[in-house]
Amino acid sequence: MFKVQSRCNLDCDYCYVYHLADQGWRRQPKYMAPDTVRTAARRMAEHAGRHGMDRVKVTIHGGEPLLGGREYLADFLSIMRQNTPGIAIDFSVQTNGVLLDDAMAAFLVEEGVIVGISLDGDRAANDLHRRFRDGRSSYDFVEAAIRRMVRPENRDRFGGVLCTVQLPADPLRVWRSLLDLGTPAVDFLLPHGTWSSPPPGVRPGEAGTPYADWLIPIFDEWFDAPRRPAAVRIFQDILNLLMGGIDSYEFFGLAPVCLVVVETDGTYEQVDSMKAAYEGAAATGMGVFTHSLDELLVTPGIVARQVGLDALSETCRACRLVATCGGGLYSHRYREGSGFVNPSVFCADLYALISHIERRTIDRLAERGLTLAQVRGYQADSEVSGRGPR
Repeated sequence: MFKVQSRCNLDCDYCYVYHLADQGWRRQPKYMAPDTVRTAARRMAEHAGRHGMDRVKVTIHGGEPLLGGREYLADFLSIMRQNTPGIAIDFSVQTNGVLLDDAMAAFLVEEGVIVGISLDGDRAANDLHRRFRDGRSSYDFVEAAIRRMVRPENRDRFGGVLCTVQLPADPLRVWRSLLDLGTPAVDFLLPHGTWSSPPPGVRPGEAGTPYADWLIPIFDEWFDAPRRPAAVRIFQDILNLLMGGIDSYEFFGLAPVCLVVVETDGTYEQVDSMKAAYEGAAATGMGVFTHSLDELLVTPGIVARQVGLDALSETCRACRLVATCGGGLYSHRYREGSGFVNPSVFCADLYALISHIERRTIDRLAERGLTLAQVRGYQADSEVSGRGPR
């Protein structure tokens, strides 16, 4: 993940970069300089060559990554490609959509970049937090960007919408508003928080599962649809893991996390959502000008994300859903005094959501004369034989 811009043109008040514990962005250059891009690309090529990798994924991130304009992004892509010979790079960009006009969309599509856009639902839901610094709504700009990306000439390069759950918003209204825009995929994100600084609506030690209660009606409507109207990563990942799969993104499961962040000054960081925990939580003390990626791999913080079950708390290891939940997002486990060896602050919500999806899956399989154990066994046999999971 390349933080090509360290500033943003929105002021989303839940943002982990600008409004939570770590304020390191203030010390970062406003943009990643060409020499930093070049050195980082060479580090990436060095690592790929050493480990026999012929394909890597690069996410262009920020701040707001489109702030540099087309010329900056064209230079970034060119430098990356020139300095990674023999390696295929799958480029994606995550943008707030405000600057995604016709010319920018055409440029990104022509360059083969997958575009993800952040939007929290309909106007009322989105305007709860995603506004300009002067308080103006960002909704019209982002809606226009999404409608631009779902056009036939752009749709193949549209990765979908990232939507942060807002408890005051009606979940089905949010879901249906995103479908009305024609988005092919939605990823619902939980707002970042920790045991020391809980997310909205979560009171550690008290009963209640507000985030599961918000997501379950969407899951049921999605799961029961005759034809799935859009991909939903959080639901698909849970289903895959429940049925014996392994692959997931970093929120669930026990698979190693294969991600490093390169800040605008070239420093390596762990996953950037750790900025919600405390000042310097994501820091590694290393960077592209001084250290290889192999050196980064053996640092304690990175190792902790590779060892699966061994990195989890006793509570998590004893949970029957641990193979699916995986302890939740690493950043959400932080508690002052005990670090990250805790269940997720969303533990109750995750248990309720996964249990609900498990029950629905068991019932649906039973209609077909199957059990969850049988499907898991097939998955295991497929992986051993090399056929891969279905």
